[in-house]
Amino acid sequence: MFDEPKGGSGEPAPPPSQTSGPSGSAPPADSGGSVPGKPATPPPAASPGAGAAGTSPPAGKSATLPGGKPLAAAKPATKPEPWSSPLLDELRRRFPGAISDPFIFRNQPFFTVKKEALIEVCQFLKSEEGGAYVFLTDETAVDYPKREKRFEINYQLYSFKLNQRLRLKVLAAEGEAVPSVTSVWPAANWLEREVYDMFGVLYDGHPDLRRILLPEEWTGHPLRKDYDILRQDDSWVQKNLGIPSGQ
Repeated sequence: MFDEPKGGSGEPAPPPSQTSGPSGSAPPADSGGSVPGKPATPPPAASPGAGAAGTSPPAGKSATLPGGKPLAAAKPATKPEPWSSPLLDELRRRFPGAISDPFIFRNQPFFTVKKEALIEVCQFLKSEEGGAYVFLTDETAVDYPKREKRFEINYQLYSFKLNQRLRLKVLAAEGEAVPSVTSVWPAANWLEREVYDMFGVLYDGHPDLRRILLPEEWTGHPLRKDYDILRQDDSWVQKNLGIPSGQ
């Protein structure tokens, strides 16, 4: 049995008043500034980028991460700088008018070579006197269709003797052939076939210039800027695979 509330009329006693204290005065506030029986008001949210006190950082001062750690300042953009060296001086002395635009970027020098002097320049660079750049690490191309000479063929060289890298560039227009460097670095055979396959660059003196990635009958060169990323040789796909193009 539950005990009945004690009252003169047997009716339930009224709940304690929420508007007065023991002596009729206002009830005391708790340590958080709220009144008993009423929900506490949350503090205002800090604005984005605000400091510890919820205010924006003063002018001229950067925002900080949680814990007061300052945000790292943005690094200035690195740009190519003019390059000079005894090797460059020797190249200009041996091949007057054949070397242009020498720059260095991220500790790698590069310059442009006229295609007529390419083989002789490469032979010199491969020699001990030229720095022993015996390793052709890569040969590739870049397409700039708005330029008169739209193709920029890049030769990445490495010298084990000096532990240094060097990049040569040769410019070529549409349909203009470039001398093959297979006589200097035999590994260029496959690299130049890839450039021909992907860009359509022609090479004079290459021993076996044909596609290396795509079928020989494929139409177009996929790494040209005017070759759409979704484009395929629909006729080749239909003829050889018997299915419509997937794009």
